[in-house]
Amino acid sequence: MKRSRTDLETTSNRNDVDAFLAQVAAVPKRAPSGSRGRLIFSMDATASREPSWDQAASLQAAMFQETNDLGGLDVQLVHYRGFQELHASPWCSHADQLLPRMTAVRCAAGITQIGRVLDHAIAETERKRVNALVFVGDCVEEPLDGLAGRAGQLGLLGVPAFVFQEGRDPTAERALKELARLSGGAWCPFDASSPGTLKDLLSAVAVYAAGGRKALADFGRRRGGDVLRLTQQLRGSK
Repeated sequence: MKRSRTDLETTSNRNDVDAFLAQVAAVPKRAPSGSRGRLIFSMDATASREPSWDQAASLQAAMFQETNDLGGLDVQLVHYRGFQELHASPWCSHADQLLPRMTAVRCAAGITQIGRVLDHAIAETERKRVNALVFVGDCVEEPLDGLAGRAGQLGLLGVPAFVFQEGRDPTAERALKELARLSGGAWCPFDASSPGTLKDLLSAVAVYAAGGRKALADFGRRRGGDVLRLTQQLRGSK
């Protein structure tokens, strides 16, 4: 029986999510510190991302909600835009602290500054442990060699980068997959027309940052449905 294009796209998206969560489960479990998890949430705010910026702002609240029972999560928003603009917020412990900062941002044309994001993450974790870096973007306009060195340094510091690529630009895909791999993190594409998938994936990373792989499995049991199916698949991963 011939499968429709929609069926094929759905299967492809599900395989991408399966692969991403398998990589999350394989990230070495962080040592319990007795303190709140710390996650840097970085985003490309150049002009091409403007249509999906507000959507991402509304999704980040889920990261806090899913980690309350794990001792909580502190999140720092980092974004770049325009000509050499890179901004980092204070560390926020609640969604109502972070959301106004995200909704106040206006996208501006410019080239990517992923290297500066990685440098910032390195500097932050050298001051105080950062458990994970999230990056959301759609293109890479910097030499890969320089980015790769920084991503490898994050890996040595134990800060996995979880990279969410909007769209499937092949040049960006190759570079972003390599950044995730070298840092010990994971890469996954997302479609702005399916916000529920990105919400679940962001929540999964937040839960990992706050409580490790066991917490990720518990999250799957609570959420049920596809998330439960995927996290059950991952429990045996090493």
